[in-house]
Amino acid sequence: MGDMQKNTIQFAERVTSSTSFKTLYAEGMGLVEETACYLDGTGRTAAKTLPRIASVLYAAESMRLTTRLMQMASWLLLQRAVNNGEMTREQVIAEKSKVRLDGFACDRSAPGWDDLPEGFRDLVERSLRLQARVALLDKEIYHRKATQKAPDTPDNENSVKAQISLLHTAFGGE
Repeated sequence: MGDMQKNTIQFAERVTSSTSFKTLYAEGMGLVEETACYLDGTGRTAAKTLPRIASVLYAAESMRLTTRLMQMASWLLLQRAVNNGEMTREQVIAEKSKVRLDGFACDRSAPGWDDLPEGFRDLVERSLRLQARVALLDKEIYHRKATQKAPDTPDNENSVKAQISLLHTAFGGE
């Protein structure tokens, strides 16, 4: 068992310091920035002209989109912190328990979906693909041994509070 844990840790260290992780990190942070610019600019303007049902869907999906991206950004920042020696692997494991890499899915068959701006739908699709990649990497790094544990119990902790706490930890906030 000690060898398996040692191998998993070595694998995790290699993955988070690899070129592919750096590319994933840059892509994730770039998507966060691109989405913020879109939602504050072009998206805001486009949303004002949407039919009522699409307008409601846009509001709901934009919240899911930003939440999904913030969760992934938090995960990426934690991996970078452990890679840079700013946090130990154990600290990251404790903090990443506050990060949700599942859920926040979208219903492409929802009324009004086809009326949403193409640029917005593209951001949603790209974020979902990135979420799947990050979740897979998280599973590879941290959950190989977790499959032997008892099934996860629901975490009813306020996700906004958890997110704020995670960001404070990652950035050294008070």
